[in-house]
Amino acid sequence: MQSLTNRAKQVERKPMTFIEKLYLWNILKGMFITFSHIFKKRPTVNYPEKTRPFSPVFRGLHVLNRDEEGRERCTACGLCALACPAEAITMEAAERKIGEENLYREEKYAARYEINMLRCIFCGLCEEACPKDAVYLSETPAPSNFTRESFIYKKEDLLIPDPKTETEELKKAKGLN
Repeated sequence: MQSLTNRAKQVERKPMTFIEKLYLWNILKGMFITFSHIFKKRPTVNYPEKTRPFSPVFRGLHVLNRDEEGRERCTACGLCALACPAEAITMEAAERKIGEENLYREEKYAARYEINMLRCIFCGLCEEACPKDAVYLSETPAPSNFTRESFIYKKEDLLIPDPKTETEELKKAKGLN
């Protein structure tokens, strides 16, 4: 029977030689590859002392942003929680009270905002979904820890320092200091 492409070739089934039966050539090729890796640069980085360079589009820890006057930008709309495919974001909304105009930008704010970093896949969809630019992923890598509870970041952990009252902490958080 003839094939449509004429690419089929008959496979030759000649008997193996003595050296091929010992697989000596294949073992020598494998040893050559192994020994050639000895002289190459090691990809391992001694982590606590040194950090590897990240790409400019690296997504790290989440940050809740403030506006220029130091008020929280988050209006607890819940779009970031809806956009999160891993369901890592939990929030509860509350109404702003009289006298809290200097704390919150809108009438509604996030009374509780938590991100479970063990579930987060660092996709950046929460950052894209936020209409107020309240949430963004910084260039800080997630630190290691021993307990699961330490990976659940609350609003106090995520909120960037106030640019009016905490200028030194803000510089430190942004890595400018």
